[in-house]
Amino acid sequence: MMSENPDYPEMNQIFGAYLNEDCSYWGNTIAEIVNAYKRDASGEDIRKAISEIERFTKENEGDLDSAFEEAYGSRFGPELWGYTTISFLEELKRILQG
Repeated sequence: MMSENPDYPEMNQIFGAYLNEDCSYWGNTIAEIVNAYKRDASGEDIRKAISEIERFTKENEGDLDSAFEEAYGSRFGPELWGYTTISFLEELKRILQG
């Protein structure tokens, strides 16, 4: 089960509701799935998500892979989509900013 961190509510939302085992409901690519989140989220929530991604990356820079696995690994594996943890978080941020 995903250990939801109260410091990252928007990341919890993205991984809990969109990038999970039912993600094909939202689309077939990361961009399609994240854009579904963007359609549903407010501008403020999107800005919060970008900030959370930056903070999560910085706070866990010593062992980002383990921190991500612990927080979201039960629902989403970046490697299954051809990403490393850092390249996925960078892509997620890029899509959210677009």
